[in-house]
Amino acid sequence: MSELTVIVLAAGGGTRMKSKTPKMLHQIAGRSLVGHVLAAVSEAGASRVVAVVGHQRELVEPHIAEILPEAVIAVQTEQLGTAHAVRVAVEAGAVSGGTVLVTYGDTPLLRGESLRALVADHEAAGRAATILSGIVPEPSGYGRILRASGGPSAGVTGIVEEKDATDEERAINEINSGIIAFDGGFLAGVLPRIGNDNAKKEFYLTDAIALAVSDGLGVDAFVLDDVSEAEGANDRAQLAALGKILNDRIVTRWMKDGVTVMDPATTWIDADVELAPDVTILPGTQLIGATRIDEDAVVGPDCTLKDTEVGHGARVVRTQAELAVVGPGANVGPFSYLRPGTVLGEEGKIGGFVEVKNSTIGPGAKVPHLSYVGDATIGEGSNIGAGTIFANYDGVNKHRTRIGRHVKSGSGVTFVAPVVVGDGATTGGEALIREDVPPGALAVSAGQQRIIEGWALTKRAGTPQAAAAEEALESGVPIVGEPSATGE
Repeated sequence: MSELTVIVLAAGGGTRMKSKTPKMLHQIAGRSLVGHVLAAVSEAGASRVVAVVGHQRELVEPHIAEILPEAVIAVQTEQLGTAHAVRVAVEAGAVSGGTVLVTYGDTPLLRGESLRALVADHEAAGRAATILSGIVPEPSGYGRILRASGGPSAGVTGIVEEKDATDEERAINEINSGIIAFDGGFLAGVLPRIGNDNAKKEFYLTDAIALAVSDGLGVDAFVLDDVSEAEGANDRAQLAALGKILNDRIVTRWMKDGVTVMDPATTWIDADVELAPDVTILPGTQLIGATRIDEDAVVGPDCTLKDTEVGHGARVVRTQAELAVVGPGANVGPFSYLRPGTVLGEEGKIGGFVEVKNSTIGPGAKVPHLSYVGDATIGEGSNIGAGTIFANYDGVNKHRTRIGRHVKSGSGVTFVAPVVVGDGATTGGEALIREDVPPGALAVSAGQQRIIEGWALTKRAGTPQAAAAEEALESGVPIVGEPSATGE
């Protein structure tokens, strides 16, 4: 391939989206629409990318710059048609010789390999222009590709819009995608010749095709194998439909690469997720952002992992996680919540109804049940009892708790940060730990149980609690309506 310049048209308003978010920035599979297109043109081998922005450029321009910092930005202050947008790109000084490929910023299914094939076909034939086309069973609404007599293999003579087509032309099922490869020299020369003598008073890039034909230059169409690649999203319904197609494509690719997906219909995987062979994904799972899962790990059912790493052989069940790391052989869930900064060591455990935030749980350490761990470090082999709370916030600042190696914590303990529990120490059930615990020590804070008879009758008089207590006392039933020890 010669030097390839790609012009991405991303200036449109997308009014049918009915959104404060520019159409180009709406997302499927973890990337914006224009982000998918920029990835495709990069894969196609573009040596230069020019993005034409206009509507809400203050949002679109920095987004493009973040994804592809080397992209040249051209501003179309008025949206006067596709040819006008391309002229803005040329006038920005970013287009020279070689091949110029014009594409759109709202076609997220476009593949880099398809663009490479289009450009290769265009350059091999030495044409002035090559249109990316598709064959569809129902072409209604699309511009039709007109060919010379001789059938589908004959050269292109023009493009006709449906509203201008004859009945015979409407029967043509080869449609124009709008994506066109041009000889750079021809494009620069033809743009000033394109007028706006039409109902909308806009400058249409498709007019360049008719001018090339009238000049006797080579024009043809390259037919896509999968015409959905050229589909754009104009409203939320089309966006969702394209998202489903893209997700099916992603899931299928991972299955072909050795990943087991139990139920593809309920599994959603973003474009930037990475999965190793022999990973198993169970139903109802969403893998979002830059999530990475190593071999032999099992995720699901009913998990949502965002920007999360899962190690070799780990098991994650019914869990919500973001910016977390689950070590090799570790177990998480069910019904666990891993907030940003959670790191679970090798063979560690975060169990049912446990929330963890900004904490490191060491190798073999366990937080099995019904606990909150915030801003903590838990050492190797330690076990945190059920119902434990790491009280990390004093109302103004967050503080850290440090639990040593092989610590045994009883149930219902509250660690009031900042506090340190030494290696091999133990904390008794219901203990309130406010002071550091030395290595090997036992820390308890609960006193002997006291019973204050009649407390509800005096302190909660007139409430259902007091009424229940009074009724029980009068009936002689000792506890919760249960029979006495003698069976009476």
